Amino acid sequence: MNILMVSSEAVPFSKSGGLADVLGALSPALAKKGVEVRIFMPMYSFIDRKGFRKGPSFTVPMLAVDEPVSTVSRKLDGVEYVGLEHPYFTERSGIYGDTSFTPYADNGRRFMLFAKAAVGYMKASGWIADVVHCHDWTAGLVPFYIKQAGISSHTVFTIHNLAYQGDFSRYDAVLGGDRMLPELFSGKPGEERLNMLKAGLETADSITTVSPTYAKEIQTEKYGCSLDWLLRERKDDLKGILNGMDTHEWNPKADKFFPEHFSSRDLSGKKALKARIQKEYGLKEDPDIPLFTMISRIADQKGYAELLGGNHPVLEELLYQENFQMLIIGTGDKHYEDKLKELEKRHDNLAVKIAFSSVTAHEAEGAADFFLMPSRYEPCGLNQMYSLHYGTLPVAHRTGGLADTIVDITANPESGTGFLMENLSSESISDAVNRAIRYYNEEKEGMAKAIKRAMTTDLSWDKSAGEYIELYNTLSNKG
Repeated sequence: MNILMVSSEAVPFSKSGGLADVLGALSPALAKKGVEVRIFMPMYSFIDRKGFRKGPSFTVPMLAVDEPVSTVSRKLDGVEYVGLEHPYFTERSGIYGDTSFTPYADNGRRFMLFAKAAVGYMKASGWIADVVHCHDWTAGLVPFYIKQAGISSHTVFTIHNLAYQGDFSRYDAVLGGDRMLPELFSGKPGEERLNMLKAGLETADSITTVSPTYAKEIQTEKYGCSLDWLLRERKDDLKGILNGMDTHEWNPKADKFFPEHFSSRDLSGKKALKARIQKEYGLKEDPDIPLFTMISRIADQKGYAELLGGNHPVLEELLYQENFQMLIIGTGDKHYEDKLKELEKRHDNLAVKIAFSSVTAHEAEGAADFFLMPSRYEPCGLNQMYSLHYGTLPVAHRTGGLADTIVDITANPESGTGFLMENLSSESISDAVNRAIRYYNEEKEGMAKAIKRAMTTDLSWDKSAGEYIELYNTLSNKG
């Protein structure tokens, strides 16, 4: 079976978020199961060309002009990475913008050309995929163009985050030289806008998203981002397949970012790592004080409004407790960053690092006792998986992939792996954190068993890859 993945980013060559991690882990997992996988991606200026060889060159039809493009490719871990070369990508310093806050004004045209080029590549190379698997809005137009071209490939469209839809002026569709077909647009009559993600939802043969719970949530008005009606219409074609995690990069037995290695059978390294991190971040070095951490964008979606809002922020109320330590790592909303730095000055049991690096992320995941994740929504989430794998019990909102990967200890003491809050509010955060603190202090044996259960939970890509192969086979068997 031949699968063409189409994505705007893929580890190890380009990354702005979790999408790249999924491509870089799922594809090799499929290859190990005998699937021939190619990833079609833009060849950005920052990608090292070493090891890539020349591939087909061809033209992409845009308004009044055929744009010349070329491709290069490189095989890695059993997967062929195919890079699209065009000035839209090769002469830009970023993926979606020069910074994460300044998207390129012509992103509509950039990713329209990218989608057309994915179809052009199959024609030019003569390699027609059995299934073309398109990821997020930047590949949303691919299923539409495949149908327009009359290519036999079946299409799968995966929603990684429904909130990002590739919404552009309707005139961007004109610039691409396309007919104004209704599946390309969203909005009220007379106010229609090009919506690349909607095009994928309308025209793909099958739709997936990154967790079973998120697949249900996005069919509701609360989480549907104005497309819940369409997802309900296509519910029979919609399936939630839980993401896995990269268990090679995230491995407490051999983590390259810290020397204090540990396992579910021997946690002495985790205890040593906690002591070192407490000392390095100016926290009291005490094994009996539970250490919580948050590693995320500092933004509303991650629960910071509930943590820091109001006259009496719940985070500060928690910090008045002597048996509580918090380490926060990330960047984002300056208003929240400033609030966190103010709190850090007033409380010795809070450490804040307004930065992000792989070293700090791995060390904090390994050192902490609990990982706080009060996300408003979380399509899948990876940090709770890393936490479980590192024996750091998650304290999280029951939503999306968090609901699918964490078993609440309070309700299920014999099988629990973390603490869940049913609704997101300052009060629910306080309740969940205090439940975790009490459990840490009063249930030493239960805590040890929960850590072992968490660390031995199967979170690899193997099961997910098997579910995707089953889906691909179902589509292929339809003829």
